[in-house]
Amino acid sequence: MIRASVNRMAKKTPSYACRECGDTFARWAGRCPSCGAMNAVAEITAGEAGLIARGAEQAKAASGLMIEDLADGDAAVASERFSTGMPELDRVLGGGLPAGGVALVGGEPGIGKS
Repeated sequence: MIRASVNRMAKKTPSYACRECGDTFARWAGRCPSCGAMNAVAEITAGEAGLIARGAEQAKAASGLMIEDLADGDAAVASERFSTGMPELDRVLGGGLPAGGVALVGGEPGIGKS
């Protein structure tokens, strides 16, 4: 007796996210339950769902950080800078090269210039 092998593939469970607030859901909805935006919930891929979840974790962690105005207190102390001899480059670098720092000005795409 010959047995046919059954190839069972995992069923894809769709995920949905709101384009306005980024909240994720298991089902589609015409109106986002979180922010109330109409027709903003759309299907997303598993990779996009992971990015949204990671972004939400980072936002939650950052919510406890305090924001200080640079004009207040010791934060306004200017760091020592060295002129490059090129006025336009000094302007872009905020007054020259920072002391004890590195400034990447050019290079191949994708190496972290921005």
